[in-house]
Amino acid sequence: MRDYGAAEVEVEGKYQAATMLDAAHRVRKTLGRPARIAFVFLSPGYIPHIAELCETLRVDGHITDVVGCTGGGRIFADREIEAGEGCSILALDCDVADPIAVRDGSNGALESSPNACLLLANPYEFQSDEWLQEWNASHPGVPCIGGLASGGGEESVCVFHNGNAADAVIVPIVGGNSLLPVISQGCRPIGEPLTVTKAENNVVYALGGKPAYHALESAFQTLSDSEKSNARGNLFAGIAGTEYIEDFKPGDFLIRAIIGADPDSGAVVIGGIPRIGQTLQYQLRDRTVAQEDLARVLTARRIRGHRPFASLLFSCLGRGEKFFGAPGHDSGLLSKAIGNKPSAGFFCNGEIGPVAGHNALHSYTASAAIWVEKSE
Repeated sequence: MRDYGAAEVEVEGKYQAATMLDAAHRVRKTLGRPARIAFVFLSPGYIPHIAELCETLRVDGHITDVVGCTGGGRIFADREIEAGEGCSILALDCDVADPIAVRDGSNGALESSPNACLLLANPYEFQSDEWLQEWNASHPGVPCIGGLASGGGEESVCVFHNGNAADAVIVPIVGGNSLLPVISQGCRPIGEPLTVTKAENNVVYALGGKPAYHALESAFQTLSDSEKSNARGNLFAGIAGTEYIEDFKPGDFLIRAIIGADPDSGAVVIGGIPRIGQTLQYQLRDRTVAQEDLARVLTARRIRGHRPFASLLFSCLGRGEKFFGAPGHDSGLLSKAIGNKPSAGFFCNGEIGPVAGHNALHSYTASAAIWVEKSE
């Protein structure tokens, strides 16, 4: 069996050519051999230097492909760096097909048949929802994991491949390694699961034949007084990932923001397009639930039954220290679960990963890709 390898390197502070050269040498020395690919997550101040950065890593770090994006914060090992300039690098000697840089409206179709894929996308340039629908149809059951670049307004967001900007970059995972997806949404269902009986685009008019607003009001009344006082901005709509479940629980839903609600018409506007006949249940986002949820799903993935050698973490900008009250919550749990193997990532404008075998774009979620050797 092939001996896979990974190396993690962090660069702190504003971009400097000498510092990046040192980072390339550290990648090369730590890995001890050429790297097939490196993922680089950087602060927006690095954008003018992306071409030089990639060239340095490829030439002096002996890395075939360099892909990455900007982030409003970076993840390195078990730490989450939510402010300041710098970049996090994860270099891998692993099996991937050639990365596909999507530009000028191309659809990013794959010629290979991967066992998983990673997707980094610019939210201002790439229709991730549409692409994921096509991916699910053409590659059923194959996990796609990743995130949308962040960092500020349109001019301070970038996705790149080998120094060139792209709308999105797709990395197909092939060969003897694969990705274990881990999704943690940090929400718990409240109220009752109800069938969508009337909806138009992203406006839900009726659930179970009754006004959607009334169901939201009823779900809110099930909360304790303390939960009600903290519910503002933390109520969401959960669209069931599959209808073949009798007892829905956290992790069974695609979480969508509630954009507005009208008690007069009974309508609730959500950040997604539900279908008539789908199950919808309102959700409460809660710190304690989020803390327990990631630990639960990491355990449920039975990671220790595999041989992990690296990971990538895509965490929502709404998580981090301001949500959990302490730094490094998601990255710390992930690092511990995989045995402190090399890891990197960033804080996203949207997170990508599968729920009930269906790949989707999420909000307020932590999505992790754990690199493992495939079982014999």
